Amino acid sequence: MYKFKLISILFLSSLLIVSCGDKSTSKQITNSKKENLDSLLKLDPNNVDLLVKRGNKNLALYKFYDALTDGAKAFRLDSNNLEARFLYANALNNRAERTQVDIENAKQHFLYLIKRQPGNKKIYVSLASSYTQQGDYEKSFQYINEALRIDKKYRDAYILKGTNYLSLGNRKLAKSSYETAIQQDTKFFEGYLYLGYLYSEDNDPLAVEYFRTAATLRPKSTDALYGVAYNLQIHGKLEEALTAYRELLQVDPKFYLALFNQGYIKQFEQNQLDSAIYYYSSAIELQPKFVKGWHNIGLCYATLGRKPEALNAFATALKHNPKFEISRIEANKLK
Repeated sequence: MYKFKLISILFLSSLLIVSCGDKSTSKQITNSKKENLDSLLKLDPNNVDLLVKRGNKNLALYKFYDALTDGAKAFRLDSNNLEARFLYANALNNRAERTQVDIENAKQHFLYLIKRQPGNKKIYVSLASSYTQQGDYEKSFQYINEALRIDKKYRDAYILKGTNYLSLGNRKLAKSSYETAIQQDTKFFEGYLYLGYLYSEDNDPLAVEYFRTAATLRPKSTDALYGVAYNLQIHGKLEEALTAYRELLQVDPKFYLALFNQGYIKQFEQNQLDSAIYYYSSAIELQPKFVKGWHNIGLCYATLGRKPEALNAFATALKHNPKFEISRIEANKLK
């Protein structure tokens, strides 16, 4: 089968940024609202309040460059505006191209803001995230705990705490922290999704339930739907997995891995080679250079005694990846 891997760095970034928008998520930001802000700013391009509103929406959409542009302009226009400073610092702290200088500058802005707004829990978590990015987890936990002293139910504090524990290699406490986060916000899609990834990596069947909840919250999320199907498959619930892959393909007909994994089930679990060939062929049609698809279809042809088709499939796999030695080995067996 074809499994997914947890992309921790990418998700770490998304977990850090949620503290900027509290419980808002990118899916809750409508295009119409942002387009309205664009229109208003065309009429009044130096309106600091509008720049801050649009910048925060861009943060929630993970459009960090746009958020930084708005934040920098708003802060330049009114350096006494605390919301503009906070936006600017968060954009510096979270953009993909950030440097250590950016993180340090953001940290200084956060420290300034804490002096002005000592009861603002969001600032404490943002400051903590800057220490996380510098690898200073002791300081990060210190400011996370300050945020929790202000609000012991603050979801984003638990998110960052979980991210810290994961970076430190403590998966048990990471899971516990993320689970506490979703207890505070039962509609936190990203939290369920990430817990699904963590439990899946640990080969724990609980992953299915977290992915199912994520899929309930966002029925068109291919990440959540694939998580459900894949984890049903690895835990031997094959018919449920096949159904789940078909549901995924209804949402995204071009999701070729859903086709490939159905082929895998048909080939290796149910010994239905003609069906397996159909699914592999469908996956290859969508992704012509998918080496594992070519290899597995070659195995099916070889088992069926269709030597020319098998050799052609293995040769195609090697054409796309000359280092895919298992195809070379299987081809040599047929010569």
